[in-house]
Amino acid sequence: MAKPLVAIVGRPNVGKSTLFNRLIGKRISIVEDTPGVTRDRIYGDAEWLEYKFTLIDTGGIEPASEDKIAIQMRRQAELAIETADVILFIVDGRDGMTSADREVGAMLQRCGKPVVLAVNKLDAPKYHEAIYEFYELGLGEPYIVSAGQGIGLGDLLDAVCSSFPKADASEEDDRIEIAIVGKPNVGKSSLTNALLGEERVIVSDVPGTTRDAIDTPFEQNGRKYLLIDTAGIRRKRAIEDESIERYSVIRSLAAIRRADVVLFVCDASQGLSEQDVKIAGFVHEEGKPSVMIVNKWDLIEKDTHTMDKFKKDMSVDLAFMNYVPFLFISAKTGQRVHKILELCNEVYAQSTRRISTGTLNDVVNEAVSMSEPPTQNGRRLKLFYATQVAIQPPTFVLFVNDSTLVHFSYERYLENYFRKTFGFSGTPIRILFRNRTREE
Repeated sequence: MAKPLVAIVGRPNVGKSTLFNRLIGKRISIVEDTPGVTRDRIYGDAEWLEYKFTLIDTGGIEPASEDKIAIQMRRQAELAIETADVILFIVDGRDGMTSADREVGAMLQRCGKPVVLAVNKLDAPKYHEAIYEFYELGLGEPYIVSAGQGIGLGDLLDAVCSSFPKADASEEDDRIEIAIVGKPNVGKSSLTNALLGEERVIVSDVPGTTRDAIDTPFEQNGRKYLLIDTAGIRRKRAIEDESIERYSVIRSLAAIRRADVVLFVCDASQGLSEQDVKIAGFVHEEGKPSVMIVNKWDLIEKDTHTMDKFKKDMSVDLAFMNYVPFLFISAKTGQRVHKILELCNEVYAQSTRRISTGTLNDVVNEAVSMSEPPTQNGRRLKLFYATQVAIQPPTFVLFVNDSTLVHFSYERYLENYFRKTFGFSGTPIRILFRNRTREE
């Protein structure tokens, strides 16, 4: 089951970002974008007891403001609310109830999502009586917290986690869930229609949990699939307004989290944008097998080297995903569309592969004999034993004498050696290094 999404909302300066940083356990810049393709400024993974979830930090909601930035922040928060499984509503206990709190509270009552109300900045008992006026919001029991001091977070997280949706056993079948993602106007909906075709078997069209995404179950050649089409992010104004385009990542990330396979669609006439690369980074970081779909290939003037040149140019931006297969298609004409599900089956199978411990250790020994591990200050890395501990993505633990001796270049060498030996086309793989204990 995908990690639940928790949106932190509230008016400005109530401590949302402080709580966000406290819950994910590290400080992330909220004012400026941090460079890098795999991390957007408004996301963070958190864990409480046996629960793992994703936090969405939002800008402050100012319902009455007509300021351009305030309107954009309000749109961001509204989109986060639509996407989230649980809303964490933060108010300032020192300031008391404000009209903005009332308006945000009314908006949350209408959204139909579980809402947990936290009264922040109550770091001393003398302030605790401030919670009583917040019962007026009609959102249930307010929780006393101090994000800055870390007070009351256990009870708050218990309430958040108890509101997570329960897994539906009826949904746990053998179907492959495929998310179609990409920037606006690259042909995601056309691709969905082309995949479904004329002789499709559709059980039902149901609105997806991500809003603006449509879940379409269908069956082909005896195998069940579910297409998750994020068609709702196609608005042209989202392209012209950078800040609004950024919010489309929320929908895409939610679809990626739910999927077994991701079809990443780009327009052959436009290439990859920075936003594309960010979303691709999420796919990689989430460990999802994927296929790079280059659509509108019928519009490109071609010679015998055109496809190779496109692949080479795009691989520069997607260097961190050098395992992903490319497929050049036209959703409009149907060119190569029939190959997509075949590739989806293949990369899904690769992501669920298990390698026997004996075979794995033979390959590790072979890799070490081909290229010895590096030394550092006269000490050489020693690899004792390897085992596969997970699938989706395939994850391997290598027991070593000292994990601090592992250089990223040698880790990359081992990953490449695994791929050369086992394949793993289309899926990320994870290699973890663990110090061998005396008992082991």
